[in-house]
Amino acid sequence: MGPRASKGMFISFEGGEGAGKSTHVRMAAEALEAEGHEVIMTAEPGGTPISQCIRGVLLDTAHQAMEPVTELLLYAAARRQHLQELILPALEEGKVVITDRFSDSTAAYQGTGRGLDMRLIEELDRIVTGGIKPELTVLLDMDVELGLERNRGAGKQDRLEMEQVEFHKRVREGFLAIAKAEPERVKLVDASGSKQEVPTLVMEAMREALTRK
Repeated sequence: MGPRASKGMFISFEGGEGAGKSTHVRMAAEALEAEGHEVIMTAEPGGTPISQCIRGVLLDTAHQAMEPVTELLLYAAARRQHLQELILPALEEGKVVITDRFSDSTAAYQGTGRGLDMRLIEELDRIVTGGIKPELTVLLDMDVELGLERNRGAGKQDRLEMEQVEFHKRVREGFLAIAKAEPERVKLVDASGSKQEVPTLVMEAMREALTRK
């Protein structure tokens, strides 16, 4: 059963490194809870004990030998467990589920970024999700160098963040292509805006989606 047939609402936040996804997920959850919604905040890879273990393998900077298809399959395994154990049950209970990353990240990072066959990624995603997509995706977009600099300033570093700038530029183009292809689902937000502007745009997108729901 897809989320559109469930009682809840499924929202994802996407974007490159340093775009502020975790911050805006938290702010959005707090705002929706203040309006009376029951909200589950989660993130990928992770969200469940099994998925969190896979996350440790994926992001460990010692694993530089990880082959791209291995990486793809590990993300898929983490997502399947996340969906079945946490996301779908919460949606069936009528909750709003907000996740920091979902399938779009795989298309952008492993597809456009790594250059894996997009048909392979789409077929694997169909197996993992059964075609389930968020009803709203907030894409926080910003200059790649600025985002990486933000992460360095915050002391953040994992295996993907250590990739070359050109890799991250391809990832950004991948996200922008998804937004262009699915404008009804994906709301593009300039993440380099002010601390007042960005949350306002995010909340506008969420309220519009909840009204449609």
